[in-house]
Amino acid sequence: MTAGPFVIEADGGSRGNPGPAGYGAVLKTGGGRIVAETAEAIGVATNNVAEYRGLIAGLGIALAHGGEGVAVEVRMDSKLVIEQMAGRWKVKHEGLRPLAIEAAGLARRLRVTWTWIPRERNTHADRLANEAMDAAAEGLTWSASAAPAESAPDDGLLPTEGPSQPAAPDGGLFPADGTDPLAAVPAGEAKGTGWRGPVTAATTLLLLRHGETPLSAERRFSGVGDPELTPGGVAQAEAAAVRLAGKPYEIDVIVTSPLARARGTAAIVAARAGAPVIVDDGLREADFGDWEGSTFTEVRRNWPDALTAWLADPAIAPPGGESFESVSHRVQDTLERLLADHAGKTILAVSHVTPIKTFLRLALAAPPAALYRMHLDLACLSVIEYYADGPAVVKSLNDTAHLS
Repeated sequence: MTAGPFVIEADGGSRGNPGPAGYGAVLKTGGGRIVAETAEAIGVATNNVAEYRGLIAGLGIALAHGGEGVAVEVRMDSKLVIEQMAGRWKVKHEGLRPLAIEAAGLARRLRVTWTWIPRERNTHADRLANEAMDAAAEGLTWSASAAPAESAPDDGLLPTEGPSQPAAPDGGLFPADGTDPLAAVPAGEAKGTGWRGPVTAATTLLLLRHGETPLSAERRFSGVGDPELTPGGVAQAEAAAVRLAGKPYEIDVIVTSPLARARGTAAIVAARAGAPVIVDDGLREADFGDWEGSTFTEVRRNWPDALTAWLADPAIAPPGGESFESVSHRVQDTLERLLADHAGKTILAVSHVTPIKTFLRLALAAPPAALYRMHLDLACLSVIEYYADGPAVVKSLNDTAHLS
């Protein structure tokens, strides 16, 4: 480990916005000595996406070299990223929300101050980003060993520790022997999936759809209407409760939609699991407006044009109802709150088809149209793990083993 405090300079760019994009990040001591630098071409993306990717890479190398709790000043010429990370601006663009969550998770493990700087003071990170894009245009991969070092004042602390290994799947953070400097945790402390081992234990989100209601039994639109569970729905909830009360789940908190069918399901699980229950309006179902209580066939007969538009565009709402795009914003806000309030815990969220599909879609970084390509049975279980040092991992979807 290198003693802090550190400075991160990060940037990203897109040649076309969206177009071929890349990011660069450099970690320096407070006196200006270069500790490490990284860059990566990321395919077609916008400027803002590339800038967030640069920030995430910079925070990652700060953790790798300084460890948990080290003081870091982040300097970027992106007013958007700095203001959003400082909490003064809301993250409104759906495509940036997963990146903002990932960056915030890393930042929470450091002592970060956020500083906007003019573009002419961010030339090092900008150069790295352009080197990565130039290399990609030639069919090559950026490597730190090929990048010229930027001179800086000698602060008399530690020598430069810039990586000199070939680039790897994360854009140059992996050493040549394939080990990951961010994965320095005792064996068995945390488990993950993907290219890299996690630094910390995951925050686990268990997503349970409520049990059967009279409307769901007849396959009718059921949004903010409030039917109770049927006896069959109670039996489904009991089966889920038996499963979730045992290992490996060990639920810390249950968060439920305020609608009766979800609250009833949550109460049954809580009675067995012994976890506290919190009601969160962000988990409620979409409002289907005039379609509430109708079958799909009835909607197609009575609102053919509205149904066609709704199926074609997630931004279109049913007459008098709520669009999937609106639900997505609500679910994203709820996710940010859950991850902040229950970091490292196991959360059971009892909810409905649309919010659960949205959690899954966001975790997979899938487009809004993916909502139409998922199926969720009553009382099914889906599982997502969120890591502060990496993307979300979907571990299961529509698991109904407890109902068989």
